[in-house]
Amino acid sequence: MFYCGYRYFCTCFLQRLHKELHAHLNGSVSFSTIKKLVARKPHLNIEHGMTAIRSGQRRTLDECFQVFKVIHQLVDTEEDILMVAKDVIREFAADGVKYLELRSTPRKEKTTGMTKRRYVETVIEAIRQCKNEGVDIEVRFLVAVDRRNGAEVAMETVKLAEDFMLSTDGLVVGLDLSGDPTVGHGRDLLPALQKAKNCGLKLSLHLSEVPSQADESELLLNIPPDRIGHGTYLHPEVGGSQSLVDTVRKHNTPLELCLTSNVKGQTVSSYSQHHFLYWYQMGHPSVICTDDKGVFCTDLSQEYQLAASTFNLSQEDMWTLSQKAIDCTFAPDLKQQLHQKWLELRPTHFVLVK
Repeated sequence: MFYCGYRYFCTCFLQRLHKELHAHLNGSVSFSTIKKLVARKPHLNIEHGMTAIRSGQRRTLDECFQVFKVIHQLVDTEEDILMVAKDVIREFAADGVKYLELRSTPRKEKTTGMTKRRYVETVIEAIRQCKNEGVDIEVRFLVAVDRRNGAEVAMETVKLAEDFMLSTDGLVVGLDLSGDPTVGHGRDLLPALQKAKNCGLKLSLHLSEVPSQADESELLLNIPPDRIGHGTYLHPEVGGSQSLVDTVRKHNTPLELCLTSNVKGQTVSSYSQHHFLYWYQMGHPSVICTDDKGVFCTDLSQEYQLAASTFNLSQEDMWTLSQKAIDCTFAPDLKQQLHQKWLELRPTHFVLVK
């Protein structure tokens, strides 16, 4: 049990109502998986402290991206990718996540011979193996464009994503735009993003992660994306603008909100100042996510607990928040099934304890 304002919630309640829509594969690698990877590559001299930001620690965005580079050194073969993806899927399932959208940028490794196509194929194989092994979770994949790699690579990635969308029976559902938000400008990526949307890929775009990106955000919002990652500086109270908010609301574009990630990455000063409340109070579609559960030492249950305790949300509030997230998923074939599962998972014993 944990205390939440004047309410107590059963931990079991918070561990049974999840959908994770913003999870980067390599950033989600847990301590136990890191140990296995380090054992495979002792010559790298990598310690767990180099791959995670513990409780009470904070890092700049640049320092966070340095952590991801360390993890990439550990994950450079198809065997590594398969183990990592399966471990991440199982861990989300163990936390009560019933629907998961993973995202990752395809990587080529000259030293090991791994190609970008084999990278994606290996992630898909991990999803299928977990399904065949009876892991209780539905998983879909978003191929990610790293904005640091420029327009030409972005177009190549879109073509790769389109190929897999057409050949994986619905497992590849969309395209993610991510990477260091201080590098490059979204205008250079517009042709690739528009091509992705035109061919049927859903778009989840990291937007307004740092201040002074209003012009880029306006360009990208007018595509429009199907979901927004973070959106930290969209609203006028933190330097955004009402026109950006109006555009988001006009398209009813859901936001993927990651509390711990934003606080530890110092794009938000504290949990109480998180922009979750701004969007939640106006009733805008918002989905609680982890971003990088391994790097930020969290899980989805913890993120729900933080939202509930910080903003004094009731059990009913949390249930509704989770259920509404079903309509934000990128797998239309599963929405009816997920809604039915949520009805079945709404047991009468989830009551407030006085």
